[in-house]
Amino acid sequence: MAAERESYAEDLAYDVDIDLAEIEAEEFEDDESDVVVSIDQGRTGRFSLGEGQSYRNLDATQIYLNEIGFSPLLTPEEEVHFARMARRGDEKGRKRMIESNLRLVVKIARRYVNRGLSLLDLIEEGNLGLIRAVEKFDPERGFRFSTYATWWIRQTIERAIMNQTRTIRLPIHVVKELNVYLRASRELTQKLDHEPSAEEIADLLEKPVKDVKRMLGLNERITSVDSPIGGNAEKSLLDTVADEASNDPAELLQDSDLKGCLDRWLDQLSDKQQEVIARRFGLRGYPMSTLEEVGQEIGLTRERVRQIQVEALKRMRELLEKEGLTGDTLFK
Repeated sequence: MAAERESYAEDLAYDVDIDLAEIEAEEFEDDESDVVVSIDQGRTGRFSLGEGQSYRNLDATQIYLNEIGFSPLLTPEEEVHFARMARRGDEKGRKRMIESNLRLVVKIARRYVNRGLSLLDLIEEGNLGLIRAVEKFDPERGFRFSTYATWWIRQTIERAIMNQTRTIRLPIHVVKELNVYLRASRELTQKLDHEPSAEEIADLLEKPVKDVKRMLGLNERITSVDSPIGGNAEKSLLDTVADEASNDPAELLQDSDLKGCLDRWLDQLSDKQQEVIARRFGLRGYPMSTLEEVGQEIGLTRERVRQIQVEALKRMRELLEKEGLTGDTLFK
């Protein structure tokens, strides 16, 4: 029986590489309580709205969850019956198998929230896996359909996350390796009650720390600055980013006044002093230069340029004092 089960599991891998060790003993129960569906208990196919609720304020996700509650779950005997019908190509059997297991997709999809896709998108991808599972399921093998379908649902959801949530798409084998590191990180987070370091993950997996850091670096997400935030389609991430190049209007006015004052004070210096100050401090279109560079440009020694600079700054300080200004008040 074990050999038969292993053979049957291998039949799944038509174009994907399924981690059988991870899924082998995993069995999902179709429990309505695991899916947030407001089913009115005792009346199959009916759902109730909470106090104060109305159809208008139900979002798309809740509406879908309510709708799938109309399909009753199958007993093991009914599951075999309808699976046989679907295998013979009967459309009614196929439809019943799909509709009765939609809540299984929701249960699995909820495990992948906050991975780059909305819950509805995850459910949509998982439903594709469910359809594929119905097409390939053989009830004569002795497996419950939920166990078999889980493999397909997870594969389609994981592939969608791999392909749709990354600006730069990673090869499938790289993503599978990355998932090993991420799974270890989640396990350690639960065990240690804090986000594990690369060293702790490396110890658990018995891998070099540099490999862990390299793989986790591939998990960084690229987010568009135009993407909406906070459920508000009118407000984007860009709206929250401060423009560091934007100055306060008062600062712009002060800069303009300062430039005018500097030009006026420079005009009261000698031509040689004006040129030295302008070249030394990057004024009037000149780049900032050292004493030696200024000397080379105007044909003077470094020491002579320094002397002219001292004389010019002293003269400008006198001009400031005449107007009742100091360096502190000017640049505060």
